[in-house]
Amino acid sequence: APAQAPDTPRMPDAAPQETAPAARARPGPSAKAAPAADETAPPADAGTSAETLVIRHPLRSGQRIYARGGDLIVMGMVSQGAEVIADGHIHVYGPLRGKAMAGARGNTRAMILTTQLDPELLAIAGVYRVVETRLPETLHNRPAQIELDGDTLRIRALQHNT
Repeated sequence: APAQAPDTPRMPDAAPQETAPAARARPGPSAKAAPAADETAPPADAGTSAETLVIRHPLRSGQRIYARGGDLIVMGMVSQGAEVIADGHIHVYGPLRGKAMAGARGNTRAMILTTQLDPELLAIAGVYRVVETRLPETLHNRPAQIELDGDTLRIRALQHNT
């Protein structure tokens, strides 16, 4: 397993977070986590985004959506066995039960945000985590944000401020 960076300091009112054991996707026939970068495409830039692809229906098992060059918003469930892939950020306004791969072309600033976290796989810029066991109660089926911190995926619960 790759070495993990130490946890970032937590603020007293910080939401629960988990350090995810992550791996880096390697090129080759078995690396299917993210589509290969197009040699003719401009490099991914965290400051700009092409189009935002909005999906207004639930995604069923076996469906794959790729937002090339931009962000992806899914307004509904991503079922187990479904895949959402974006060169930018991924927003899922519903349960995320399938696979979510943001920053598919190397954008290390990409994020995954969901209103209900219960994924099979999470990946940002080729760093991925397969979720084989249930997440802690502070994260499971809760609103969450996933970011890349070096070579480590950080999963943080989002809390309502009322």
